[in-house]
Amino acid sequence: MTAATAPARSRPALTWALRAAGAVLLAAMGWLHLDLWADGYRTIDVIGPAFLLNGIAGFGLAVLLLAAPRRLLPWAAALGALVAAGTLAALLLSTTVGLFGFVETTAAPLWWETFWIEAGAVVVLGVLAVVSRRRPA
Repeated sequence: MTAATAPARSRPALTWALRAAGAVLLAAMGWLHLDLWADGYRTIDVIGPAFLLNGIAGFGLAVLLLAAPRRLLPWAAALGALVAAGTLAALLLSTTVGLFGFVETTAAPLWWETFWIEAGAVVVLGVLAVVSRRRPA
C-alpha cells in the first residue's frame, strides 16, 4: 500500500466512526429533551411542544444518519448539524435573554450535559458533512 492509497482506504472507516458518533449524539440530544419534557417542561407554553418535537427529531435524525445512502450522507449530516446548532442556539438564548418568555439557568437539570452534547453534535456532524462529500477522481 502506498501513501497515496492510505487516506482513500481510511475514509470509509472515518465516515462510519463519524456516522456512529453523530447518531449517538443526536439520539442523546433527543433523549435529553424527551426526559426533560416528561419531567415537567411539557407544561411550558411553546417550550413544551418544542422539547417533544426536538426529542422525536433527535431520534429520527439518528436513524436517518445511519440509514442514509452514501450519496445523501452529506445532506443528512448537514441537516443533523443544523438541528443541533438551532437547538444549541435556543438553549443559549433561553439562558441569556429568554426564549418565548422562558428563562433557563445553567443550574437547571441536564443543562451542561445538553450543552456539551449539542456542541459535540454540531462539530461531529459538520465534519461528517464535509468528509462524506464525494471527491472527483
